[in-house]
Amino acid sequence: MSKSIEELKSLTTQIRRDILRMVHAVNSGHPGGSLGCTEYFTALYGKVMNYNLPFTMEGKNEDHFYLSNGHISPVFYSTLARFGFFPVDELRTFRKLDSRLQGHPTTHEGLPGIRIASGSLGQGLSVALGVAQGKKLDGDDSLVYTLHGDGELQEGQVWEALMYAAAKKVDNIISTIDYNGQQIDGSTENVLSLGNLHAKLEAFGWIVLEEKNGNDLEAVMAILERAKTETGNGKPVVIILHTEMGNGVDYMMGSHAWHGKAPNDEQLDTAFKQLYLEAPADY
Repeated sequence: MSKSIEELKSLTTQIRRDILRMVHAVNSGHPGGSLGCTEYFTALYGKVMNYNLPFTMEGKNEDHFYLSNGHISPVFYSTLARFGFFPVDELRTFRKLDSRLQGHPTTHEGLPGIRIASGSLGQGLSVALGVAQGKKLDGDDSLVYTLHGDGELQEGQVWEALMYAAAKKVDNIISTIDYNGQQIDGSTENVLSLGNLHAKLEAFGWIVLEEKNGNDLEAVMAILERAKTETGNGKPVVIILHTEMGNGVDYMMGSHAWHGKAPNDEQLDTAFKQLYLEAPADY
């Protein structure tokens, strides 16, 4: 059943609560990037992407999503659970022994919604391009979506894949770059500047869209829908999505310090007060 925009906005808050609860419980995980991408995941699974349940690995005649920066698994797991891929209660097993919800997504335990392991950065686009080309060969006109971190673009394999996609006219893919300007060691500008990313992506032959308000749910929906209209034109499509690391929790926002750090009890309580819901559905 389609959810209203207000329901989806409430869901983004719930997902943020899930993220914090998961990493707090095991004092481990990556809350910063997860919180920053919540609107993207909610828009993708709540409005934009065409998919079927129950989940099948082949996913023929449905859109696929591939998370390349797999360390933001908390937002991915919460989204999948909240949209019915597996029980919400399973979120309490995050990063625990024998859990299907490992720190970085893997496929060997058969977690619904996960099609590739994405622990090593830089590989997601390459895999997604193979799937996109496979869909074309199968006469499947569905789309393939990917998400990448801006720090991840320091991996050379990403640029090989960008070049390949344009050369082979893979025009059924929509890649998004989470452009929050932060990575584990500091700002991307200080660690290894991306320079004029928009110009670079255009030079590599992609249709480049940009959204400055990546934490505005309606803006994210709009840019994804616009991207869909650009597919099928002989070029791959990429969105530079400007987000705020740690969005929704004031002491986490805009700093690389919370890239891979869990809140303590007091910090979790403070965050939950900021992410208030009248009737939270916490697991």
